[in-house]
This record gives sequence, structure tokens and C-alpha cells, in this order.
Amino acid sequence: MYLLGEQPIYAEQLIRKLQQIPTQLLDGLDPSGPVIKLERSDDLTLELPRTELFLIEHGLLHAAVDQHPLFYLQQGDLLGLRQNIEFPPTHYSSEDPVALLPYSRSEVLKHIHADEQRQELFLQYLIGHTVLLCEALACLKQPEIRTATGFQHFAAGEELLHQGDDADDVFIIIEGQADAYVDGHKVGDVKKDEIFGAMAVFTQEKRSATIIAVEPCTVMVIPKDQFITLMHNNPRIAHSLVESMARRIDLLNKEITQLRAAALK
Repeated sequence: MYLLGEQPIYAEQLIRKLQQIPTQLLDGLDPSGPVIKLERSDDLTLELPRTELFLIEHGLLHAAVDQHPLFYLQQGDLLGLRQNIEFPPTHYSSEDPVALLPYSRSEVLKHIHADEQRQELFLQYLIGHTVLLCEALACLKQPEIRTATGFQHFAAGEELLHQGDDADDVFIIIEGQADAYVDGHKVGDVKKDEIFGAMAVFTQEKRSATIIAVEPCTVMVIPKDQFITLMHNNPRIAHSLVESMARRIDLLNKEITQLRAAALK
């Protein structure tokens, strides 16, 4: 599980810990069937049996509680614990292919109940997700940020940004990686969790580079006015942005040095 938007340090640490628990819970238990593959889905609850739990082997699921987008699930997460719980309703969707490994819900619970260590892990998993959901619900108190922020998906080879375009948004790569080009020449790369597109927002100039996905990418899009508000309210974003810009400046300096050396030969 990952929360939408910027998340506190404790949440990032908790998420990394929770990602490791499902495989430990299911260790020694056989799946109830083959992997289920879906190209996309507007509502997974209508396509999946309520008697099963699912380990996400591949893909990204968007989750909304009572129609409010709160978090998303990815590889290693366990789907289906909230099935048969009517209030509040949880809506799962995916715009890209997903692969789900099914397990019998009743057998999973028996498997957990049969071992004290698994019982403790399961309790940690439930409590951890409760903490994260509380954090996500707290974010609903910031509607000016939440309503404008969204996700976009890009296939390998697609442009995330185009040099010369107006700078209306700032972007964060949630999944994937991209390359940066200036006048057709590669000048660097953009990695997962990296902020890009902010420089033109601050300078109020046109986009200085074209960004092209080198693999399928999921990108968080934040309008420039909302990003400035986030910068004021979340110093960690400013720190991340400075690190990103410093890395790119270093890459550009190395590129210039290499070009000068080549010119002198």
C-alpha cells in the first residue's frame, strides 16, 4: 500500500515493512488456482470471487473508499481482506494489466491461526494498514491539494513532457524510469520517486527538455499552484527537489566535460 501524495517518513518505513509480510503469511500454503491476469478493470470487486484473497504479483491498483481516492496497492500487497465488509465500500480499479495469485480466504485464515508467529505478523499487518488509512483520511482535510492531483500512465517510448511546452504541472514518477532530451540529445534520466518539471514552473519559462519513458511509467501530476503549496507545507518535498536538481546538474557537468574532451581530440 502507498498513500496518494507526499507521505511522512514513518509511513515510508512502515510501508516497506508491510510489503514483506504477505509472502511470510502465505509461506507453506498452496494457491487455490492459477494466476489471474486482467488487462484493466474499472471495478475489481465485480470480477473477483469474494471467497478468495489475492497476492498482487504484478500491476498497480487504485483504491477509493466511499468514492474518495486514498491509496494504491502494488506488487506484494494482499487484496481481499476488506471483502464482505460493507461500510465504507472500497473500490479497486486498474488502468494497466495486473496479475493476481488467488488463495482460499478460509484456508489463509486457518493457516494464520495455526501458527503464533503468523498470528503476530497478521496483527502487525492489520494494525499497520489501519495506521496508513488514518494518514490517508487525514489528507482529505486538504481538498485544495487532493482534488487536483492525479495519475497518468505512459507506455515505453511515450513523451511525458515536450520541450517548448508551457509549464503548468510538476510530476513525480511513481513507477518506471524515463530519459531527458534537449534538442534531441540525451542529457540525463529520471528515476522512480524523482520530481521533474519543477524548474520551468519556478522560472515561468517553457519546458527546457523532453522527457521520454524508457519503460511503462506511472506519474503523479501536481498543478503548479498546488505544488508550491506542498513545498511550503512539506519541507521534505523541497529537500527531494534540491537533491534531484543537484543530481541533474552533476550529470550535465559530466556531459559537458565529455563533450569538451571529445572536441579537443
